[in-house]
Amino acid sequence: MRIEAVSGQPDDAPDGVPGSPESGVEQALGAVIADRVREFRLRHGWTVGTLAEACGLSKGMLYKIENAQTSPSLATLARLSEALSVPVTAFFRGLSEENDVILVKAGAGLDIQHRTSAQGHRYQTLGTMRAPHDSLEPMLVTLTSRDADAFPLYQHAGTELIFMITGKMEYCCGSARYLLEPGDALQFTGEVTHGPGELITLPIQFLAVKSITPGR
Repeated sequence: MRIEAVSGQPDDAPDGVPGSPESGVEQALGAVIADRVREFRLRHGWTVGTLAEACGLSKGMLYKIENAQTSPSLATLARLSEALSVPVTAFFRGLSEENDVILVKAGAGLDIQHRTSAQGHRYQTLGTMRAPHDSLEPMLVTLTSRDADAFPLYQHAGTELIFMITGKMEYCCGSARYLLEPGDALQFTGEVTHGPGELITLPIQFLAVKSITPGR
């Protein structure tokens, strides 16, 4: 995603006022985020109040976000991302028509937080293509601690691929447990409850790729 600076404006134009480059970018960003938040909320069949309760924001704040009256912080987008079950990058779809190729350099994935995340459990989204090519949700998961007693089991539409990079763990899929070591790959239907089980050898790192319906 690339945002080009607007040229030809006075150097002394104050930030955030009409005519300044920052104002144009912020307005475009706010409008795109407003559309995406409303789209994802309606996809769930939720009211503004339902989403507010799910993500811990006030209804007033959500009304402002959906009407492009305010630009939410990254922390707010992370809360909306968790509640709506979409990657943070999904809120920026439509901002640029030059988003056909996404390059994420090593270590540059965007960190996201799950409500059940524990210290030593890191989740990094590796970007999502804009609709109608948004059929994959890749995430890099790094586990360096056994602080949590157990991982929650997840369910979602579509299918998922787990590719083990380092470490050793048992991965739960329905009533079965699979031993995963470096180089192992596991594919399954997302509707089946799944998630990490016993963490045998730390650190553990694996790539999780969800396949979803394009354009959702």
